[in-house]
Amino acid sequence: MDGTILVADDDRTIRTVLTQALTRAGCKVHATSSLMTLLRWVEEGKGDLVISDVVMPDGNGLEMLPKISAERPGLPVIVISAQNTIMTAIQATEAEAYDYLPKPFDLPDLMKRAARALEQKRTTSPATAEPEKTDDLPLVGRTPRMQALYRMVARVMNNDLPVLITGESGTGKSLISHAIHDFSDRRTLPFVIATGADLVSFDGPSDLLAKARGGSILFDEVGDLEPEIQARVVRLIDSLPSDGPRIMATAQRDLTPRLDVDGPGGFRSDLYYRLAGAQLDVPALRERVDDIPLLAAHFLSRAERDGATLRRFSDDAMTQIRAHPWPGNVRQLENTTRRLVVMSPAEEITRSEVEQVLGTFAAGPRVIAATDKLSEAVEKHLRRHFDLQGGQLPAPGLYQRILRDVEAPLIEIALDATGGNQAKCADLLGINRNTLRKKITDLDILVTRRRKLM
Repeated sequence: MDGTILVADDDRTIRTVLTQALTRAGCKVHATSSLMTLLRWVEEGKGDLVISDVVMPDGNGLEMLPKISAERPGLPVIVISAQNTIMTAIQATEAEAYDYLPKPFDLPDLMKRAARALEQKRTTSPATAEPEKTDDLPLVGRTPRMQALYRMVARVMNNDLPVLITGESGTGKSLISHAIHDFSDRRTLPFVIATGADLVSFDGPSDLLAKARGGSILFDEVGDLEPEIQARVVRLIDSLPSDGPRIMATAQRDLTPRLDVDGPGGFRSDLYYRLAGAQLDVPALRERVDDIPLLAAHFLSRAERDGATLRRFSDDAMTQIRAHPWPGNVRQLENTTRRLVVMSPAEEITRSEVEQVLGTFAAGPRVIAATDKLSEAVEKHLRRHFDLQGGQLPAPGLYQRILRDVEAPLIEIALDATGGNQAKCADLLGINRNTLRKKITDLDILVTRRRKLM
């Protein structure tokens, strides 16, 4: 035999006999009289097999089985018990123990069962295990952008580098983080999602580390953290032990334009560089239009599994869906598909039904009348943006996103109007020339073509 076996029994003689026999057979053995110690070993990732008594000084071995299974799925447990009743055997079976032996047990028999359990664990490759199926956004896509993202996920999966995942709301950032954890060597350890509220108290960071152990901690929407919370995250990362959890974070926008900016919109550069060991950018749905039919078909199939009548999109309906900008990304496509399944009376979902759900914006950009004031046009656009969220609020950080969306085209148009002359453009806008240059860099405004006009 080959492997590490955890033995838990309150009888010292039994612990000694099992330790000697298993060691002679080639195994490493950790023996204890405490279920709490056993569970700690399991949580730390020790052991390829557990042999445990039922009645212990600090608890019931059968009641411990679900906790062991939750911590280490696939870890076999052999239950040994002096309570030789049919109920004990049934409880062991219901708790999904690998095997059950009544005391007094035959040692050669126990050794054979232990050998089978270890062999079964070895032949059940963890690399082939799939993460639990959920109703979250599907991680599917055939476009080059998504295939490149998948390759990046594969490269960082079993790397200890911290990972920063950026992308608009509804693109599936949290799903990417789950995939990194669920397919990695840490899959049997906890996945903890942390928010700013988890770090407010003095004990917050230590509590997070205790929950995550050697698993993964995801800081959700790290760009929304207050400055003092950002400082706490820096200290937490710096205090991680060598066997500590992996750090991941999500953000809706590229954080680099906000680095060390004074005020509430700023982001600490020291935290950014600690989080961005590897950065994954999840594309918006409008940037991978060819994946829309695949995603829509997935949502129709999911609705059918949930009891709805099978539906399909007409060619015109799919053309309309592909043409929509999808500001809410994959999440909005999912909600829209659900509504269409409910609304459509026929098997085929039509273009008119799609237009009815998406609103007039689906038919194309609205032409702004010459008599419209700028404020009125902006108000109409913003109301349409809220209407397209399917009854939900837009993602947090709307104020900064709107300012950025207005600021970039304003500077671009002003540069065009001044022939690319940055001094004239700064004067036109009423801002300092150095400020203009910084904004051109921060907003990633292409000025190469305009410089040729100077």
